[in-house]
Amino acid sequence: MLIRTIFITILLTAVLAAEAQQQVRAGLIAFYNLENLFDTINTPDVLDEEFTPEGPNKWTGSRYMEKLDNMALAISRIGEDDGWKGGPAVLGVSEIENRSVLEDLAAHPLLKDSNYQIVHYDSPDRRGVDVALMYRPRFFSVTASASPSLPLTNDEGEPVYTRDQLVVSGLFDGEPMHFIVGHWPSRSGGELTTRPRRNAAAALSRRLVDSLLAINHDAKVFVMGDLNDDPSDESLRKYLRASGNADRLRDDEMYNTMYPLFRKGIGSLNYRDGLNLFDQIVVTKSLLGNDYSTYKFLHARVFNSPFLMQKDGQYKGYPLRSFVGTVWQGGYSDHFPVYVIIVRYNGN
Repeated sequence: MLIRTIFITILLTAVLAAEAQQQVRAGLIAFYNLENLFDTINTPDVLDEEFTPEGPNKWTGSRYMEKLDNMALAISRIGEDDGWKGGPAVLGVSEIENRSVLEDLAAHPLLKDSNYQIVHYDSPDRRGVDVALMYRPRFFSVTASASPSLPLTNDEGEPVYTRDQLVVSGLFDGEPMHFIVGHWPSRSGGELTTRPRRNAAAALSRRLVDSLLAINHDAKVFVMGDLNDDPSDESLRKYLRASGNADRLRDDEMYNTMYPLFRKGIGSLNYRDGLNLFDQIVVTKSLLGNDYSTYKFLHARVFNSPFLMQKDGQYKGYPLRSFVGTVWQGGYSDHFPVYVIIVRYNGN
């Protein structure tokens, strides 16, 4: 383990020092739950009244702009501890109301030079929140996308409308890669009661992965999102088949890059005063190994920089969120971003 740690440190240093010579290439892939990035407009047939100027959150234009400022700052600094600048190469997001709010975010002065492009579909979620993918064209170009739905029913057999999942395929620095972004059903109503819904979401993600692997056994696939379960939960282990042991993966398993962090007690949010790591990035086996002639996973992190944290009081160290109840805090999100770094060595 010490040897690998030293190797990773040396390699990452080489990434930042030698990229100008085109010897080592790097990419940062991230996910961030933006915690209710709504516009201020009351949209018909969507339960967004609380995020309007007249609603209980008093969601005014000035608060919306402050929220954009905070989100742009956080995104622009993801990976700064690894020497990364300009925001993630590819960023999955959740809890956004529509494409318009992402266009406003991408146009923010802190992100404008990164020229973020957007892949987004409206989903049937009753609150109107969706997932999306933002990407920097310098690194990634899109060749195909889709928005598979997750059919769910309640105990009476009535449909339960939730977020669609997003599948985006393209070329990352010339290499085919695929990104599946999800925001799995919440635990509202009880973890045990709602568990089958997350299991169903995991099963859908697994089917999407398998369909890509059926076309290309070596497909490089990232499953990312706010999964509302921890790496050790049934949805991840049994239904997505995501393991935390990179050295002992079965042929039908993926690697959960967040599992080692979870074992160390590192989380991405505090759910009901417990520390959880619901925000995860899971990869196929083709992104593992020591042959860096193509892009490979290097390491994973939770971006829990102090500026994103509550500074004092009962919730010191928690994510500094936008609201506590209906009280405006002017914070960032109730989740920390998570990310992985991938590298490729273009040796002679």
